[in-house]
Amino acid sequence: MRAVQYDRFGPPEVLRVNEVPVPQPGPGEVLVAVHAAGVEAGEVTFRAGRMRHISRARFPRGVGSDFTGRVSATGPGVHAWRAGDAVWGLMPHFTFGAIADYVRVPQERLARAPKNLSLLEAAALPVSGTTALTALTDKARLARGERLLVRGATGGVGSVTVQLGKALGAHVTALASAHNLDWITALGADAALDYRTTRPKDLGRFDVIVDLVGTDLGAYQARLARQGRMVALAFDAERMLTSVLGVGLRAAVAPRRFKLFSNNPSPDRIAELTHFAETDRVRPVIDAVFPMADIAEAHRRLEAGGVRGKYVIDMERERS
Repeated sequence: MRAVQYDRFGPPEVLRVNEVPVPQPGPGEVLVAVHAAGVEAGEVTFRAGRMRHISRARFPRGVGSDFTGRVSATGPGVHAWRAGDAVWGLMPHFTFGAIADYVRVPQERLARAPKNLSLLEAAALPVSGTTALTALTDKARLARGERLLVRGATGGVGSVTVQLGKALGAHVTALASAHNLDWITALGADAALDYRTTRPKDLGRFDVIVDLVGTDLGAYQARLARQGRMVALAFDAERMLTSVLGVGLRAAVAPRRFKLFSNNPSPDRIAELTHFAETDRVRPVIDAVFPMADIAEAHRRLEAGGVRGKYVIDMERERS
């Protein structure tokens, strides 16, 4: 089968489509024939080697965290899934490899794919959707009527956070680039502001801030209301180690006010996302679809910035 891998840290060109053996499901595992997979912005830092002191995985490394597809085979002890079932899911925590013809995952990492979405559309949601759900419901405990600020609102997680915040009854303010303001408003934001011309001190107070940028955290934390909560979902890519330590320190010093987590959703959380998608409270936002052979180009565009939602790899699409 085909699988995207890299055997050294470096620029997007290190990514290769290799031929590897099809994995066999063991006890409690499911083999999924992948239809489509999301391209995660966060993986750019892993591929470039900025997270080498945190991630100790061996080479060759795969890429891709979430996927959609159909069950191909099941291992001993799997009773919830049968061959042909349409599913979506995530790779085990801190492992990658979803951009491949087949993935082998524990059955707990799967849920029924939303019936109202194609498998291609749905591939944009598992990581972004479960991250946004955990941030707003478990960590921030966002309540109806509260004021929510989403910083970095147009990316994969940000665009879902805007939708979910609105669905949960919050007043949503989004920070985005000027040419995306109308677009993010149409997605559900009550107010959209140009991040280049809006300084933190120009903003009001917020009950919840979800940060997807990773810089100037202190200035934005100062915009929290008295009982406000900030959820940090990004690090400063230019000073990664310092940023990771700084964010961790903030979370340790003020755990009620500053939240930090690494997304590792439970089976119930993945199934909850299916429900949100099927009730149209969260919709996938796809910027562009690529064939597997163009994975390096997808990473180049991620590094250039300006993505609206997610890039998706279509396993059945050939290079044009």
